[in-house]
Amino acid sequence: MVFQCQRDSWARQFTTRVASCRPAELPAEGGARETLRGFQVVLEDTILFPEGGGQPDDRGLIADVPVLRVTRQGPAAVHFVQTPLEPGREVLLTLDWDRRFDHMQQHSGQHLITALADLMFGFKTTSWELGHQRTVIELDTSSVTAEQVEALEKKVNEKIRARIPVVVREYSENDPEIETVRSRGLPDDHTGPVRIISIEGIDDNMCCGTHVSNLSDLQVVKLLGTEKGKKNKTNLVFLAGNRVLKSVERSHSIEKALTSLLKNGAEEHVEAVKRLQNSVKLLQKNNLNLLRDLAVLTAQNFRSNPGRGRVFVLHRKDGDSEFMNIIANEIGTEDTLLFLTVGDEKAAGLFLLAGPSEVVEKLGPRVAELLDGKGAGKRDRFQGKATRMSRRAEVQALLQDFIGHQSLEE
Repeated sequence: MVFQCQRDSWARQFTTRVASCRPAELPAEGGARETLRGFQVVLEDTILFPEGGGQPDDRGLIADVPVLRVTRQGPAAVHFVQTPLEPGREVLLTLDWDRRFDHMQQHSGQHLITALADLMFGFKTTSWELGHQRTVIELDTSSVTAEQVEALEKKVNEKIRARIPVVVREYSENDPEIETVRSRGLPDDHTGPVRIISIEGIDDNMCCGTHVSNLSDLQVVKLLGTEKGKKNKTNLVFLAGNRVLKSVERSHSIEKALTSLLKNGAEEHVEAVKRLQNSVKLLQKNNLNLLRDLAVLTAQNFRSNPGRGRVFVLHRKDGDSEFMNIIANEIGTEDTLLFLTVGDEKAAGLFLLAGPSEVVEKLGPRVAELLDGKGAGKRDRFQGKATRMSRRAEVQALLQDFIGHQSLEE
């Protein structure tokens, strides 16, 4: 079946009638947390495109009821809504035009790129994906050079500026004409006319999607480059139309922000960031050396204290596992039980329990449990990650209680 959205891709409103409405569920997907309860509505005709041919489905309203999903089931387009609609009721459909026009630009752009990649270099398209931010064409080639990408982009935009018409024609399923066009075949449940999308003088392709009526509607196409695909294929990434404008706007906003932060022109941003990265690496190295020195001094201070206890507890906001292990190495674990932590005092961090092997083996898992963390032990050390550093006092009490009831030599 051919829907009104396919006969007239530019229609933004359309009056039709409800053919059926039945209870249904929309399975959770993407960022959704739970299955939605609602209704599957079939209309006599629709301007809301059901997903197909690589193109996502439309959004819009039936009367004032939001349509959350449109799928094709056999010859019918099924609209998922959360409010029941009475069969026989006349309703006004309103299309989410921004979403639709974006899909039209990307889909027609894909047809043009696919045709020219084949004509210019013999690269066949094996699949494509219209994503939320970018569109990917999978080419049946192991590599595409930068020069080929540049030449392809230039030719694509030349055709756009040439204002070449894009024409939709319908044929019967038995018409021999459809044997001459580019196609990956019809779905098993296909019924009704076969649609051929023609870019005059460039391409004829069997397709169920919605398209622009002239290549000039694409405005511009930007090939972002290639990525390694599956099974020795290459993914070509592109933007078309308004997505190019939005990308330029985002890039310009980022450029302005970086210019303000770095206090130099856009052409100097990369070198400025490299200098900052080198400075950060040097500071991190110096900080690490200072932490090592601090760990040694901390241990020496404890060992030189004649009144030191048998339990050593220390927390620092800044530090790492190496910092804690240096302290443990300097103090020794033969006759001292050490509980060391680094990180946010009230949130997550790292911990180390060190001491006589039999004591650490017994208390390590309990310490991890109290701190709501995970860890592992080997001989005289048990260390890991904690999510509740605020319970350090409970761990200290556990260790003091243990020392009070049992000699470390046992």
